[in-house]
Amino acid sequence: MTVYFIGAGPGDPELLTLKAQRIIGECPVCLYAGSLVPPQVVSCAPDDAKVMDTAAMTLDDTHAEIKAAHARGEDVARVHSGDPSLYGAIAEQIRRLNADGIDYQVIPGVPAYAAAAAALGQELTIPEIAQSIVLTRMSMQSTSMPEGETLENFAKTGATLAIHLAVRNMREIERVLTPYYGEDCPVVVAYRVGWPDEMFIRGTIKDIRKKVRAEKITRTALILVGPALDRGRDFKDSALYDPEKPHVLRPVVGVNLVEDHNT
Repeated sequence: MTVYFIGAGPGDPELLTLKAQRIIGECPVCLYAGSLVPPQVVSCAPDDAKVMDTAAMTLDDTHAEIKAAHARGEDVARVHSGDPSLYGAIAEQIRRLNADGIDYQVIPGVPAYAAAAAALGQELTIPEIAQSIVLTRMSMQSTSMPEGETLENFAKTGATLAIHLAVRNMREIERVLTPYYGEDCPVVVAYRVGWPDEMFIRGTIKDIRKKVRAEKITRTALILVGPALDRGRDFKDSALYDPEKPHVLRPVVGVNLVEDHNT
């Protein structure tokens, strides 16, 4: 018996990986985080499968279901939103599985920041403008942040920021980021990415708070910040395809490579 932690992606059932879809379709038990995972994502479960929305369940509740499935010798699809490695809350579940000698595997999924960038039609790393992405969140009412992992410290890098669980704290984001990015720095708030009612709000550090408030968005949103989001900004081409910068798969243009048949 195996518990499969499955990344369901941000919400669009078509962003489920083939492996994830196959495993959900084979497991007799499916536990999914219904507050973030649409029922359509787990609709491929077997007709006779036990499918449960865990939104109102505690860790003890879900583990009890897993232990019961283990006793029956039934595999479990434990379906989480996005990718389980990022704010997936699987670490404490894995700790209990290890204590009880229950096998598990992790199936990756499409993270929200990647789905948001795809929907926006943008790259988040632009040559000589931003070559790093910081995935972070703010404490609010959730687990506190470790010392040193502050928004101010990350802002000092100038990297593209992907801020989770923070849409109710836009005023603080504006206060902290303005000295480092400037009030005109582009911001995108991605609401319910991959769902039918997804919404993308574009603005700047100076005006994004008012725009978000006008749309009455208070949860399920990702905040992207950084100069790489400026669609009209000029930038240098990547060196990846530069003919003057050869690499092992592409020699210098103009150099004739003669195959030596004697070697």
